[in-house]
Amino acid sequence: MIMISVVIPLYNKEKQILTTLQSVWCQTFTDYEVIVVDDGSTDGSVAVVESVTDPRLRLLRQENGGVSGARNHGIAAARGEYVALLDGDDEWHPEFLEQITDLIQRYPECDVFASDYEFRKPDGTRVPTVVRHIPFDNETGLLSNYFKVASDSNSPVCSSTVCISKKAVDSVNGFPEGIKSGEDLLTWARLASRYGIAYTRRRLAVINIDAAYERSQKPKRVPAQQDYVGAELEKLKKEYNPPYISRYISFWHKMRSVIYFRLGMTGRSRSEAFKAVRWNPLNVKAWALMALNLLPARLRKL
Repeated sequence: MIMISVVIPLYNKEKQILTTLQSVWCQTFTDYEVIVVDDGSTDGSVAVVESVTDPRLRLLRQENGGVSGARNHGIAAARGEYVALLDGDDEWHPEFLEQITDLIQRYPECDVFASDYEFRKPDGTRVPTVVRHIPFDNETGLLSNYFKVASDSNSPVCSSTVCISKKAVDSVNGFPEGIKSGEDLLTWARLASRYGIAYTRRRLAVINIDAAYERSQKPKRVPAQQDYVGAELEKLKKEYNPPYISRYISFWHKMRSVIYFRLGMTGRSRSEAFKAVRWNPLNVKAWALMALNLLPARLRKL
């Protein structure tokens, strides 16, 4: 028998958390527990969770410390052999856990299991992911080229579509705390460097996009000048050297370059684009960013 612990970090999702929980209660697979970790919410989120009487639900509380700390808190308390993650404003289709357990049974050599997903915009429009270079033709298979897929697609592993063996997530010390962005991408990279990933092409989750994060909006956060994630990715290359990780490191620096560019910080954007090209000279987008950063301000557009 497979028992899954569902871990949901929660911070100020009063209007969304009940819908998220309802998507769990509707699962066709029912051998699970749900651990909601409130990360110091200041709205009515906790009251909503406390109104739910399902015996499979546990509510843990902590002072505000960030999503990584909340996930780690929940994982530490998990009783299941496997941990499925779900953000407090996302949703699963009813078959999500059933399909995940099917992957666990089909691919016992793996420790990470994930599904495709779709985005929902604030106006309700649903947008499918773009996932390229899947190395198999069937509905399910092994994601043996994770870093290639992740470098040229929406991330094939996401914080609301992944289930991980507890021993695997413990072995990478969970999610890194104290960094403001990229903590989830770094965790998937650490797991992909060490463990097999089983994947299904079925879109089994809905990721709700906050209006503040739409592409038309200016980035909310300046990338950390001290690039912890980039440094850790380089360590993974030295220690494990998984296929296509150089390409992925280039992708990471390109992403940072884009954010700096959109914030008007052309010097840092140019520096990140240069690093992206150094890691992958065939990164056309990074070359384009280098060129854009040389244009007069009135001509720059991305």
